[in-house]
Amino acid sequence: MPRLLFAAALLLLAPVALGWAQLGHRLVGELAQRHLTPAADAEVARLLAGEKDPTLAGVAAWADTLRNEDPPRFKATSRWHYVNTAPDGGCRYVPARDCPDGNCVVGAIEKQLAILSDRSQPDAARRDALKFVVHFVGDVHQPLHATNHTDAGGNGYQISLRTDLPPEAYARKHYENGVMGTNLHSVWDYYILGTAGFGADRKAVTPYADKLGALPWPPMTNAGHSSPEAWAGESCRLVDARGLYPVGTHKLDKAYLDEYRPLAEQRVRQAAYRLALVLNEALGEGAPDADEP
Repeated sequence: MPRLLFAAALLLLAPVALGWAQLGHRLVGELAQRHLTPAADAEVARLLAGEKDPTLAGVAAWADTLRNEDPPRFKATSRWHYVNTAPDGGCRYVPARDCPDGNCVVGAIEKQLAILSDRSQPDAARRDALKFVVHFVGDVHQPLHATNHTDAGGNGYQISLRTDLPPEAYARKHYENGVMGTNLHSVWDYYILGTAGFGADRKAVTPYADKLGALPWPPMTNAGHSSPEAWAGESCRLVDARGLYPVGTHKLDKAYLDEYRPLAEQRVRQAAYRLALVLNEALGEGAPDADEP
């Protein structure tokens, strides 16, 4: 039932948040590219030659743009953006139950990485696999993309948000007198990072990435750094452990955004590091040139 509810939300609601908005996905891509090995960076450039913006940041939101650019393909891949575990089973991931036929974000990352790593595959297939991997590694680190709640990853949890940041074009009819009628997923997708002071558009990416990239990263100690299942488990546990759902109110303002922005930025940095790690393994040699955030 949770999987069906989330699928319905993705396909039937007028455009809903799918993961990090473009800013978040581009941050993951730009930070990851800074930590690719020369061999991996060269292969990324070769595979993305001909793209309008042939960088990891430039293709990071591609899987979401399929909604408008290729609706049949978006419908076929919509379940790849998230994973839900059983409400009464904590955050334990059971592939047969939570990811049938590989149709969840964990299975999608594993499958697309296998295609990307296979040099016998056509370049077109490997290019699309690269674009999927960049996007889905970002998605799985957005905490509301891997939960055991039954509200479609927060899409069904309504929020009245007071904010000076105008919404994306599709949602402007819900913004009046500085108050946005939205949901908790959109708060995490768009508003937390978008209100960091850099703006929410493409121009914000490089200065924001510079800020996040300058933060100290502690040494890598966890064996799960290249495990999508482990990343999903982290996200799932964070939802309740860090109290992402507001208690006793559906009205939020700047205080909530400021409180949780460091966690959102941490997840972006972790996604970037791990993306660089798996791309270096798939396309080149060695680990990123900085330690894990």
